[in-house]
This record gives sequence, C-alpha cells and structure tokens, in this order.
Amino acid sequence: MKEQRTHARSLVNGYFLLEGLNSFGTTIYFYYLYFFTERIYGFSKVQNFCVAAGLGLVYCAGSVVGGRFAQRRGYLLALKCGCAIMAVLIASGAFVTALPAHFIIIFVGVVGMALTWPALEALVSEGAPPEDLPRNIGIYNLVWAGAGACAYFIGGSMIKAWTFRSMFLVPAVIFVLEIIIIALLERAKSRMPAEAFQFAKAAPLPDEEEERLHALIHPATFLRMAWLANPLAYLAINTILAAVPSIANKLALSLGAAGIVCSLWQFVRAGSFVLLWKWKAWHYRFGWLVVAYVAMTAGFVTFLVAPNLPLLIAAQVLFGLGTGLVYYSSLYYSMHVGEAKGEHGGFHEAMIGVGSFAGPAISAIFLHLLPQRQGVGAIAVASVLLSGLLVLVRWRYAKRSRLENKMPITPV
Repeated sequence: MKEQRTHARSLVNGYFLLEGLNSFGTTIYFYYLYFFTERIYGFSKVQNFCVAAGLGLVYCAGSVVGGRFAQRRGYLLALKCGCAIMAVLIASGAFVTALPAHFIIIFVGVVGMALTWPALEALVSEGAPPEDLPRNIGIYNLVWAGAGACAYFIGGSMIKAWTFRSMFLVPAVIFVLEIIIIALLERAKSRMPAEAFQFAKAAPLPDEEEERLHALIHPATFLRMAWLANPLAYLAINTILAAVPSIANKLALSLGAAGIVCSLWQFVRAGSFVLLWKWKAWHYRFGWLVVAYVAMTAGFVTFLVAPNLPLLIAAQVLFGLGTGLVYYSSLYYSMHVGEAKGEHGGFHEAMIGVGSFAGPAISAIFLHLLPQRQGVGAIAVASVLLSGLLVLVRWRYAKRSRLENKMPITPV
C-alpha cells in the first residue's frame, strides 16, 4: 500500500505542476484581456462587460462538453487538447491586429480552457487513496489560486515592460510547456503497474459522524447549494474583472499598480484555501456558507463603488474570504458526492461559466439603459446576489427531495 501511494502521489505532484502553469497562463491572458480591449481598441465599460458575458456563456457550454470528453476519452488527452488549442490561438494573437480575428482567438481559446479545468480537477481526485482526497483538493485549490494571484500581481508590470504582445506570447509558451509535461507524465504512468492505482474504498464514517450529516442537511442539498452559490460568486468576480480598468482610471492607478493593488483579493482567497483545507468544521455547516456569502456580497459592492484605496483594500479582504469558502464548497462537494469526477468537475466549471456570463451581462444591460445612474450595475448585480441568498435559505429549510433521500452519502 505504501508503494501504491508513492506512485499515485508522484503523478499527482505532476498534475499540481500542470495546474499551476495552467492557472498562471490563463490568468495572464483572460484577466488582462479587458485592459487590452480598453487600451488598444478603446472599449467602454459596457463593451468589456459584453465581452466578459460572451466568454462566460461559451465557457459554460464548453465545460459541460469538456467534462464529458475528459470522462470518456481520458483526462490527460482532454488536457493536452485544451493546451494545444490555447497555445496556437493565443500565440497568434501577438501577430494580428484585426478586431474580428481577436474575437475568434478569445472565444475559441476559452473552449480550450474549458477542456483543461474539469480534467485537472478529476486528475487530482479520482483514483486517489481515500485518505488523500481532502489533501489533494486542498493543495489543488491553493495551487491554482496562488498561481493566478501571482500572475495578476505581476501581469500589469510585465505588460508595461514588454508591451501587450507579452500577454499572448508568455501564456502560449506556458501551454506548450504543459503539453511537454503531459507527455512525460503519460510515459511515466504507462510504466507503472495497474495495481499501483487500485485502492480500497473509504471506510464508513463513525456512527456519530454519519448521524450528524443526516441530522443537519443531506450532502446532496449542500452540493446543490454550492452549485448555486459558486456561479453567483463568479457573477461577482467577472463583473469586477471587467470593471477593473474603470476602477483603475477612477483611482488614478497605472496598469502595473492596478495589477498589484487589485490582485489582493486573490491572495486573500488563496490564503483562505489553506485555512479551509486544514480546518474542517465548515464541512456541511450551513452557517459558514451563509457568512461567506454575505461577506462576498458586501465586498463586491464596496469593491465597485470604493472612492479611495483603503476602502478598496478592505473590500478585497471581505471579497477574497467570501469567495474562498464558496468556491471550496462547490469543488469539495462536487468531488465528495458521487463518482463521475470528470462530469462533476465539468458541471462545477459550467456553473462558473453561468455566473461569468450573468454578472457582466446584467451590468451591461443596466449601464446601457441607465448610463447616468452612478453604480447602477453594482446595484443590479448585488440584487441578484441577495436573491441567491434567499434561495439558499429556502433550500436549507425545505424538506428533503426524493433525490436526496435516495442518494447515499459518499464520505471522504
């Protein structure tokens, strides 16, 4: 058993490396895209919201397909295909100037990204020794969040020093490196005996733990609540990302300073993942989910309307902590309830796409209809977030559905 765990962990460490590279590369391109469209093509705030909404819609559909493709054809193959698509398309963006060509790159490139994340989530969880699953999910969250925060932190300064062309070429090189690492991992895995990845199923929970889960809320209800809360979190996140260029202009921040200052919430979120990994009292506790959701909503509104830097920083702390627990809940319950890790990972990412579409779309509509109203986009999105809170409370106190009564508990 010790040798089996050694084989499994050696591969999982390689998957974590791929995950970190993927997060760094996709953050540099997709997060700084809104600065690119604003400063090179003169996009307004509403136009950037429209781009963000389109990306979310395509990512939603792509993630469902990507999760199913990964489940049926293999996680490493899906990951390799996604990296290849992004490498070719995003690299070409450094050499084209026509806006329609960039739209093709943006929207086909996000399909490539949609192939990667469900596969990565499944790779670090499916087939893992039962006692390693919480550890793997914890490290997974820390790696992607930390790498993404670092990418956003340095991205503005990198673009300022090397021009916007670096926004295309640096991620493309990273995706090529991922493909090389995938090939090495495939070779290493093929040389390992099949029994190296066969583990006994998790032992049942102690009676008192199982009674606690049954007495409060069924795991299926938590999965459903997390799948609602997470897209609403990304509704807020992608609204903020598309608005950061405008926030930077309002507070007189340069491109480099905007990347440094507005990456704070991402570092806070990464730090919260360490806490949530080690501290398990939030598992299947509705109160913690509600507290995080309220903090996220308050942080979101303050982030968009903050008139000065200190308030912007305080908003990011709230927002990072709230989105951290909401995201962790969605991934944890997706991997914890059920067996089809690739498809569950795809649905988890698809819900991110739903939120990524809805937030910018709502903001764009209200800003277009009421351009003179200060903060109308923030108010509209905050109203949706508060509506989501009411739904979560309703589900918490609703009677169990037939599905929940039939669904077995599959503990870590």
